[in-house]
Amino acid sequence: MQLLWLLTFFFVLIWSVINPHDYPTWILETLPALIALLVLAMTRRTFPLTTLLYVLILLHSILLMVGAHYTYAEVPLFDWISEALGQTRNNFDKLGHFMQGFVPAIAAREILIRKQVVNGRGWLKVIVVAVCLAISAFYELLEWFTAEIMGGGAEAFLGTQGYVWDTQSDMALALLGAVAALVLLGRTHDDQLTRLQQ
Repeated sequence: MQLLWLLTFFFVLIWSVINPHDYPTWILETLPALIALLVLAMTRRTFPLTTLLYVLILLHSILLMVGAHYTYAEVPLFDWISEALGQTRNNFDKLGHFMQGFVPAIAAREILIRKQVVNGRGWLKVIVVAVCLAISAFYELLEWFTAEIMGGGAEAFLGTQGYVWDTQSDMALALLGAVAALVLLGRTHDDQLTRLQQ
């Protein structure tokens, strides 16, 4: 499992870095995946994660690297989907923001349960969703800060495509992703946590 995970990660990373839209955007977009890889490597022995969480982190990393290669506004598959549905924008970035809630929800859930931070599953759900919204808000602030520094060169990183409610819809999708992860994967995650702790 570990070898397959690493091979997939590095295969997509190498593909992504070959002739991307532009290298500054590539660096900004892949940085979270590279940080995740570093954290996973550092904690692999002391705090191994469930298989579910490792798979979700890999899927999110792939999504980040695809977005880094093309920029979120120009992913070809989503151009085709936009044309087929008569939409005016490429919505790959919206999938990214959904995943920005979906994957951290399972990560936060796993850490909070295993570290016994929260008593009671009701509060666990509230805190997990709050953590995901905090991550989303932090990312939106980071985008704004980066845009201020880069000026006009930040458009590929921001990916707003002229949508005035981009920030709010990004955070709403992260919220939706967090709730969806808790509803759809809660039981599966509990089963894997039980097996991991045996």
